[in-house]
Amino acid sequence: GSSAMAAVRDVEIDPEGTFKYILVRLQRPGGGEQRDIVRGTKAAEFHNHIFEKVNPEMEKLGYECKCLGGGKIEHNSKDKKIRVFGLSTGYGKADHSVTVEILKKEYTDYEITWSDDKK
Repeated sequence: GSSAMAAVRDVEIDPEGTFKYILVRLQRPGGGEQRDIVRGTKAAEFHNHIFEKVNPEMEKLGYECKCLGGGKIEHNSKDKKIRVFGLSTGYGKADHSVTVEILKKEYTDYEITWSDDKK
């Protein structure tokens, strides 16, 4: 069972720029294994656009999805820096410290910071 969960990437964000992101909890129906993933893209005008894309993909794999909140990510690939900040009007503010820990798994050589700043 865990192979399907392993196939889901921890992080899928745009390689550059400032964009909206959400923190999503995946869970097997009836409890069992769960994990949190980060998804963000400039293509999304609103946070729910990201969720509406992720949710059906994950349901196909047999997961229930819950959005734990959102914010913004500023990704500077040249300087290898990521800044997590802001919030989602619809979903509330994600726990950015959790997001940073997940990002660190993928971007091991980056400087990754977060704040509750709006901008």
